[in-house]
Amino acid sequence: MKVAVVGATGLVGRTMMKILEERKFHVDELIPVASERSVGKEVVFCGRKYKVVGMQEAIAAKPHIALFSAGGTTSLEWAPKFAEVGTTVIDNSSAWRMDKTKKLVVPEVNAHVLKQEDKIISNPNCSTIQMVVALNPLHKKYGIKRVVVSTYQAVTGTGQKGVAQLMNERKDIKGDQAYPHSIDMNILPHIDVFMDNGYTKEEMKMVNETKKIMGDDSINVTATTVRVPVTGGHSESVNVEFKKDFDLDELRKILADSEGIILVDDPKKNQYPMPKDSEGRDEVFVGRLRRDESQPNTLNMWVVADNLRKGAATNAVQIAEYLLKHKLLKTELSKVS
Repeated sequence: MKVAVVGATGLVGRTMMKILEERKFHVDELIPVASERSVGKEVVFCGRKYKVVGMQEAIAAKPHIALFSAGGTTSLEWAPKFAEVGTTVIDNSSAWRMDKTKKLVVPEVNAHVLKQEDKIISNPNCSTIQMVVALNPLHKKYGIKRVVVSTYQAVTGTGQKGVAQLMNERKDIKGDQAYPHSIDMNILPHIDVFMDNGYTKEEMKMVNETKKIMGDDSINVTATTVRVPVTGGHSESVNVEFKKDFDLDELRKILADSEGIILVDDPKKNQYPMPKDSEGRDEVFVGRLRRDESQPNTLNMWVVADNLRKGAATNAVQIAEYLLKHKLLKTELSKVS
């Protein structure tokens, strides 16, 4: 089993390798890949040092799986070249998400759509992933009409440059700017570029990706995405209008019993999800469950997850695990696993 990690020196790429190791994913040969300026650098995986290689050398090695986290432009250029040699690409960028010929997958929600012929598979936006994990079991039971979501997204979502800006500002050090304004002691209602309709690209990702992943274009979604001076994970205030009424105790049990969800909902004891508690975890944390008293059949909830893990790297590795488990990879290993 040859596994390439494209973008191996970045925040998400390093997290991908960490999760492959933690989850004991079967890797006989790791192929760390990065841009030309990083070729020759070393990364450590399972106690062994590996030299970073360039794209062409990685393609020549014909990896069985390539986990991509190197940006949309890189994915558009190079993912098809890996696919041509038989590699299954799991791509973390936005490049292929809304391509009708590509699957957009959150394993807890829609892994069943995957087929052996899928050679480029899209990993959704981090904020979308954690939201649909929380929404899907409720949609199955009550049917969702409309979702209003406001996000509180960590600087790690911008990568190393975002973290550096926050830390530099806290130390009063001048450095490169990831954002158009200061982020320390501030919040920015601006993630990705603004579009003609006044929404940001990040907000429209949540709208469009939710419908595709959940396989239901009738779900109405509106989003406001906000960057906050936090490193631990993304938080979301989610208001959900259902087609059917719900019993709050039953709804709590549905969430508590659902794969990938941890219910933290005891406000009397000040227990609710917080990004610092999600850091380093793969689950989606849900709490602050309460009826919206302004209209019927509507729920308010608070959803938190580590954006580098479940919001990116872990979700990609889980897709790879599913492919291997269900023999959707053309490898000798898949025949006996």
